[in-house]
Amino acid sequence: MARTRREESVAIGVDVGGTWVRVRSVDGARTRLVARAPASRVPELRSFLLTLGCGPRCGAAVVAAKGVWTARERSALRRRLRGVARTLHVISDAEAALLGALGDDPGILVLAGTGSIVLGRDRRGRWARAGGLGPLLGDEGSAFWLGREWLRETARRGDFVSARRIARAPDAARRIAAIAPQVLERAGDGDRRARAIIREGQRHLAALAWRVIHALRLPPPVAASWAGSLMDDAGYRHGVARALAGAGIRARWIAPRMEPVEAAARLAWRLAMSGRAGEPGGSVTRSGRRRGLRARPPSRTWATTPTMPRASSASPPDAAASARRAEARRA
Repeated sequence: MARTRREESVAIGVDVGGTWVRVRSVDGARTRLVARAPASRVPELRSFLLTLGCGPRCGAAVVAAKGVWTARERSALRRRLRGVARTLHVISDAEAALLGALGDDPGILVLAGTGSIVLGRDRRGRWARAGGLGPLLGDEGSAFWLGREWLRETARRGDFVSARRIARAPDAARRIAAIAPQVLERAGDGDRRARAIIREGQRHLAALAWRVIHALRLPPPVAASWAGSLMDDAGYRHGVARALAGAGIRARWIAPRMEPVEAAARLAWRLAMSGRAGEPGGSVTRSGRRRGLRARPPSRTWATTPTMPRASSASPPDAAASARRAEARRA
């Protein structure tokens, strides 16, 4: 029997994070299904989505996944999810977060949770990113980075055993990132070592934002939004904004307009209506009303990111550590 227009119009948005898998199904402006499950309990994403009712009846699905950037990575995930929907589109979770935060508008997204990345897009659809290299090569200014710097200071002050025990744990990255709220709290209480670490992390994120803004030549005031548990902390976020302003960037900070999973679902809805794959896109009116998400052919032109001038960038690690030690001695 032929599929009806209504059957094919169901759209699925999926946000696959390191901690949670979130799913939203929409039919126009109506939410049909909302599901959330710990990532540890979703070993096989395709089976999980099929149990929620995905499959041939879904007109389109947009899956936003952590660590998916290259065409090969997107193709590999599409193959693993074959049969989830008639049209399947894969983007990175950071792209979905930017889409949810700013819609089609040009600007940047500063994402800092367990890890960190800054992503931006200009009016021509060019993209640029800085950071996002993981705990071994990057994640500057993230919760992991704050926790690691605090453990280093702890070890320098003699508590080597505790720092080593956490660093050698099987889930070391998660446990180290979980220290970040303590660092923020200590900084708020006036701890000089914690405050120095917080300021350094904020300068690192500002430096990543500076690189993306200059790569795309975004004119001021630059629309900037945020995502991630660390950037949700108002004090930490305001420090990043101050550091970016100190680097000569005039920005207009905007609260995220919708969650990444909702942005993915609304893009999927547009794809279901158009019947073809598209590039992440969406728009929100100045009054805040959602217009829906555009569907257009995939196009990712990544601009190269320059290096922030030394005078405005984050302090070199050795110099910063020396400064923190000096502050600790004065404390």
